[in-house]
Amino acid sequence: MSEGSFGVKDNAFVVKASAPEDDRLDPAVWKIAAVALFGGLLAQLDATIVNVSLSNLAGDLHASLATIQWVTSGYLLALTLVLPLNGWLVDRIGAKTLYLGCFAGFTLSSVLCAVAWSASSLITFRVLQGIGGGLLAPMAQMMIARAAGRHMARVVGYMVLPVLLAPVFGPVIAGAILQYASWRWLFLVNLPVGALAFLLAILLLPGDRGETARRKLDWLGLALLSPGLALFLYGSDKIGQTTGRGILAVGVVMLAAFLWTARRKGDGALVDLRLFKGKVFSTAAVTQFLSNGVQFAGQMLIPAFLIQACGRTPGEMGWMLAPLGFGMMITYPLMGMLTDRFGIRGVSASGALLAFVGTVPFLYLATHRLALSVLIPALFIRGMGMSGVGLPSMTAAYVSVSRKKLPMATTSLNIVQRLGGPTMTTICASFLTWKLGLHLTNQAVSSAFVGAFLLLCGLHALTFVSAARLPLYANGSDL
Repeated sequence: MSEGSFGVKDNAFVVKASAPEDDRLDPAVWKIAAVALFGGLLAQLDATIVNVSLSNLAGDLHASLATIQWVTSGYLLALTLVLPLNGWLVDRIGAKTLYLGCFAGFTLSSVLCAVAWSASSLITFRVLQGIGGGLLAPMAQMMIARAAGRHMARVVGYMVLPVLLAPVFGPVIAGAILQYASWRWLFLVNLPVGALAFLLAILLLPGDRGETARRKLDWLGLALLSPGLALFLYGSDKIGQTTGRGILAVGVVMLAAFLWTARRKGDGALVDLRLFKGKVFSTAAVTQFLSNGVQFAGQMLIPAFLIQACGRTPGEMGWMLAPLGFGMMITYPLMGMLTDRFGIRGVSASGALLAFVGTVPFLYLATHRLALSVLIPALFIRGMGMSGVGLPSMTAAYVSVSRKKLPMATTSLNIVQRLGGPTMTTICASFLTWKLGLHLTNQAVSSAFVGAFLLLCGLHALTFVSAARLPLYANGSDL
């Protein structure tokens, strides 16, 4: 068995998870996964609670919405800035130490947010919170990949359900807090959850200090990649403005410069680009980029269609989109069983095809009256398909690399994922804006959305082509 299948070592996080004859996972894997779950859950729940409370924060802190939105934007940009450091930090101080530090930093900065006295102080503390919580999601992925190996899809399929429920319960929690208590409790609720997660991490995560290495930090790469990512994401969000397009262009140049320097430095670079020479890893990375991109692009186009073309209110649009989430929640727990039976390629490609099938009906809806009998099943099928693409391809990527390269692989894959969303969203949004032009007649709006959904279907087709090139099995065989 190869080192990449996680079965030859028996130290930190490796728990006989590669291919036991009875196909059962060691209970220790579930303990590690439960601890890792807190990272994604805490960050997702906090983001949802804060996002739906911006108007209240603006009123209480006597700030404009344009200013207070930096409570969210500052957090996301800080998260992006710290992400490229993940691989280097794991190599330098170890996964357990880093994970404990992330939880401690996120929890303590939540307390600082709760005692903020102005909009500027709250934004500052949210930036600190983003720095502390920026590595929680990639660290959770890496720890589960180390522990579960080729069974990662099965483990994550169950662990992701609470994270998916966070956007559902987040607004409910935020509403109750804002009605019966101070907005400061929006952040104080993180304290008991963070403290519990910190304690469980101490007790359940095995140490890995023996695997650390004193690798030099690529300062030039950090100076190019972190700001480049932040500028790219910020510019993509402001693509409709001249300033935004300029910022996006600077971000692209900095990312290109990083790729040029990293290629020359090899394993001394902040991100080792040689990982992408592996056929399985590069195919999985492209699939992740595309699947994340079409998911975010759809999240932009479909609500815009329901409001602008169909005349629905934001409240109506919210419940109309519920079938999408239900489709995802039904599919995720089945990922382990499906990948064991049909293989990574079969599940990921089928998911991509199903997402394509669930998107095609929007071409009909854009040229006819809105019909819930078409919209609801289309969204449900699209949700089922989207949830079937990501986990199998992620499993293929992590199992294809050696244990030593996992921290770097986690960093690389998360950067690729993060770039996919704004890239595809910008492409679709720019196309829609161009098609709309200055002619806002019903016919022009309908034609514009037909073109935008046709473009989205094309991107879904590319996702299917990429997923169909993944290996059949988790060990990378049968390419």
